[in-house]
Amino acid sequence: MTEAIHTSNAQRVLPSAPSILKAIYRNFLLRRLLKALFTIFVVITITFFIIRLMPGNPVDIYVQEQINLYSMTYEDALAQASAMFSIRLDQPVLSQYFDYIVALLHGNLGNSYKSVGTPVATMIAKFLPWTLFSVGLSLLISFTLGMGLGMLMAYRRETILDYILSTIGSILSSVPNYLVAMTLVVFLGVQWKLVPLAQMRGSLSPGVEIGFTLKFISDALFHAAFPIATYVLTTVGGWMLTMKSSTVAALEEDYVAVARARGLPDSRIMTSYVGRNAMLPLFTQLAISVGFIVGGSVLIETIFVYQGVGKMLIDSINQRDYPVMQAVFLIITISVILANLLADFLYSWLDPRIRNVGGKGA
Repeated sequence: MTEAIHTSNAQRVLPSAPSILKAIYRNFLLRRLLKALFTIFVVITITFFIIRLMPGNPVDIYVQEQINLYSMTYEDALAQASAMFSIRLDQPVLSQYFDYIVALLHGNLGNSYKSVGTPVATMIAKFLPWTLFSVGLSLLISFTLGMGLGMLMAYRRETILDYILSTIGSILSSVPNYLVAMTLVVFLGVQWKLVPLAQMRGSLSPGVEIGFTLKFISDALFHAAFPIATYVLTTVGGWMLTMKSSTVAALEEDYVAVARARGLPDSRIMTSYVGRNAMLPLFTQLAISVGFIVGGSVLIETIFVYQGVGKMLIDSINQRDYPVMQAVFLIITISVILANLLADFLYSWLDPRIRNVGGKGA
């Protein structure tokens, strides 16, 4: 009888597996976090196998380069590649995959095949800050400028200014960023020769030391001027149009009419009532846009020869540098998923009803 009582109490104290899963499913934040981790794992796996399905491998690419550039025989080029690369491509793909996952769990991204002996983490730490600087600064500029112009368009709607800005915003938001980049290069750099393209290559001039000095900041902005201009021109139109529609919707709300009936000045209504509520949808979009900072820099950095992680990805693809490719795709995946997580958390904070939807079967 006593044992039966203890068993019954233990069953009441220890939750069952279904109840644990149900509690996890009902927890909004934990449910989103588990989905994010599972998505990262799936993308890592797919990326690993897709990369190895690409035609050619690091050894083949290197051998072909040596034959074309130095007229070496295939045997000599292969012998040099075997001595240069510590690649075990003869192993089964599944064995390579499990080795990669184990190393990744230990925080080891591996070494570059092309830059022998150089850890991939070191290369990422060298190039990633320049991408974050150029794309992050341009995103901040375009977001701020787009909000201001969008509110102006909404308050001046149905006027000539509204038509002009709406047309410009529609055009800018529909033109691909690589087309804008090539246009800047062709006209400003080649045809009109207004900017020294050769000097603007790279992310920093030789001899300039990194530090919070005027020389470093001005030189970094000089090299990032074209990428920043391209990012701003191709993203500000979308922010303008979104902010305009959001502001127009906010102006039609009842609390704006009540504020005007109370005699509040237009400046306070614009900032405290209309602007604050109209910006809420844009902040969630901004959180998602942050996640695409790394992935959106690939073509632009290649066109302007800007030494960021995007150009490093293109170079690694051309050279079939598997560890570098995997590391960059991993960073892109994590940044996008974290940005979506941030957007989910922001939505749930703005609208608490979202947190309760999951418990009702959503």
